[in-house]
Amino acid sequence: MTITRDLIINGKHVPAASGKTTEDLNPYTGTTYATVAAAGTEDVTRAVDAADAAAEAWAAAPPSARARIFLKAADILESRTDEGAALMAQEVGGVRPWAEFNLHLAADIMRSAAAATTAPQGEVLATNLPGKYSLGLRQPFGVVAAISPWNAPFILGTRAIAIPLAVGNTVVMKPSEDAPLSCGLFIADALLEAGIPEGVLNVVTNAREDANEVVGALISDSRVRCVNFTGSTKVGRIIGTLAAQNLKPAVLELGGKNSLVVLKDADIEYAASAATFGAFMNAGQICMSVDRVLVDRAVADDFTARFTEKVAKLPTGDPNDPRTFIGPQVNQAAADRQYGLIDDAVAKGATVTTGGQRLQNAVVPATVLTGITDQMRIFEEEIFGSATTVLPVDGPEEAVQLANNTNYGLTAGVITENLSEGIEVAQRLRTGIVHVNDQPVADEPMAPFGGIKESGYGKFGGQAGINSFTELRWVTVQHKGHAQYPF
Repeated sequence: MTITRDLIINGKHVPAASGKTTEDLNPYTGTTYATVAAAGTEDVTRAVDAADAAAEAWAAAPPSARARIFLKAADILESRTDEGAALMAQEVGGVRPWAEFNLHLAADIMRSAAAATTAPQGEVLATNLPGKYSLGLRQPFGVVAAISPWNAPFILGTRAIAIPLAVGNTVVMKPSEDAPLSCGLFIADALLEAGIPEGVLNVVTNAREDANEVVGALISDSRVRCVNFTGSTKVGRIIGTLAAQNLKPAVLELGGKNSLVVLKDADIEYAASAATFGAFMNAGQICMSVDRVLVDRAVADDFTARFTEKVAKLPTGDPNDPRTFIGPQVNQAAADRQYGLIDDAVAKGATVTTGGQRLQNAVVPATVLTGITDQMRIFEEEIFGSATTVLPVDGPEEAVQLANNTNYGLTAGVITENLSEGIEVAQRLRTGIVHVNDQPVADEPMAPFGGIKESGYGKFGGQAGINSFTELRWVTVQHKGHAQYPF
């Protein structure tokens, strides 16, 4: 039975003003999984109307009241693990372990948001003016636009709205066309059940062909004062440009060309396991996934053999099978793009040590390539899928140079038994995130999350996230005597 969902505006489930709907497809079967309302610009205005009307009361709500809503929503999300896992399998091809991880981390993001409601809201500043308090106070922007992606839908959909809401903003959320349920409506359902007031969170789903118009209307509305987006660098440029044209701050978490550096004294078995997880969790469809393993030439052959052996054993196919580790890509076009990267590399001299064969149902087998040169597309382009590359390097100096030889700068990992050298290498990697003795795929709700260079700007998570979604005001109070004026 096909699921049918409407927009959520002012706490109510309503159809698009035009009556238009759009199909939400199962990537593994190609069949329609859900039909959702397809918003137009009129619906965006209705959603912003509701968010704007609710903003003052929500900002003034006691922190404890906001916190209770997030804590209850967290419990609701975790109670729906089976439902959420089935949803992710059908909507984005997510395998069961990945879906469970998504739901539990989404719940923890809600709990972190509850804690953010009582975070310090400013500080007392030094002043040269007698009898005066000088304060730096943080306050919500008002209405925030949140544009969430499909690949880690519960995590990234929740992250797009939790801290903005917790610090007193209202939100209009536009989830991905590839996952309107799991990165939008499913999360909103939990918050509505938990008691979030009408108009505080609104969700507008849309047809793919209307995306530019809907996003343009959302960001250009003068009542929307801040924007956050997680997705590709290509789309992030458009979002950032439009926000800048409308003089609005944006938080952009974009693509990555992430390296795992394996130094010569690394535990090779551990390094191979780390690389397997880091490259192929969610079939490589994570912004933090390992695109390049930069391994010291002295241990490269041993590492490649063990890595290939592990990757070749990954269960592949139907995401509804609990044994599957490598499910489908989000759609056939994504799978075809990855096959194009693999074919281009092989045509130019690369070797496939495992995988590479064409499969059906938008599935790309876990693929490892060696013999990579800078003439291949896969050397520069973000893979964002079920393939990775192994490049031998002559020591840590070359590893650092190669890791930094990209316009991206999201995350990285360094594997070594020499901790001091690992820290030294990590400090030289130009990324927003780095993990010593771990692979690049990691996320915690209390940590500052975000990249540099073409991987975006601004931070989600922790105090950095609170700062991203509040604006700082300078406030003075003349508490003693009167200010002195020259005339």
